[in-house]
Amino acid sequence: MRHIYRCPLRWSDMDAYGHVNNAVFLRYLEEARIDFMSGRPAESRQGSVVARHEIDYRRQLVHRPTPVDIELWVTQIKAVSFTVSYEVKDEEAVYARASTVVVPFDFEAQRPRRITDEERAFLEQYTDEAGEAVAA
Repeated sequence: MRHIYRCPLRWSDMDAYGHVNNAVFLRYLEEARIDFMSGRPAESRQGSVVARHEIDYRRQLVHRPTPVDIELWVTQIKAVSFTVSYEVKDEEAVYARASTVVVPFDFEAQRPRRITDEERAFLEQYTDEAGEAVAA
């Protein structure tokens, strides 16, 4: 299953060339990830940090009144991290493909923490289209 976030485009997202600035895509991914994570089990709201981003820009995205869709799914679940993949797209095109490694974090202890059983069950609902997340 994939999570879909309808991301609004803002005039301030544009750069001097008239398209969404590449750096803004990171904020779009963050918005989609926050929307996705808001459905996690309550005890997992402690926090998380991003360990890595990768983005492949496919096509320029220009401002328009309609939102762009960001599809998000989980491609890997490990003991202390998980990988989220994304497609930023609409009916016309895929504008970017990306992935983020997310690490659950205990802010009180100031260190990464293990993924709980409840979190793992939540994440497994959003595994890739083949129905499998790589577990480690």
